[in-house]
Amino acid sequence: MVGGFAAVAHGVTLLTQDLDVCCRFTPDNLMRLPDALSDLHPVHRMPPERPPLRLTPEVAAGFRNLYLETDWGQLDCLGEILGVGGYDEVLAQSVEIELPGGPCRILAIDALVRAKQVMGRDKDRETIVQLRAIQERTRGH
Repeated sequence: MVGGFAAVAHGVTLLTQDLDVCCRFTPDNLMRLPDALSDLHPVHRMPPERPPLRLTPEVAAGFRNLYLETDWGQLDCLGEILGVGGYDEVLAQSVEIELPGGPCRILAIDALVRAKQVMGRDKDRETIVQLRAIQERTRGH
């Protein structure tokens, strides 16, 4: 994961409006999404008509990212995290945390800082300031 949830999990106080998930963008893997998300009624977020998430192997093969709206909010499925790399690189630079529903992997702070630096948005700069302060505080212990 990258973005707001990972930052908050590390201790950042800024919230975002979406959940970013890095996943393998193979047709087989993407074909699992409609069933996994069916109870959340996913629709494509970018086209104005917001069509429901319906995939075929041919359509799935053309995606590099999927931007969805669900009953629980925005979900961005990303094939690559800028500044970090594709799924395998992201996995290698992630840490496991425990959530009430079970374990979850998030980007390690160093990787998250790199990703935020590459994105370079105003909100990312403030997140970087907080992440670096958290790094300093935790390195001292």
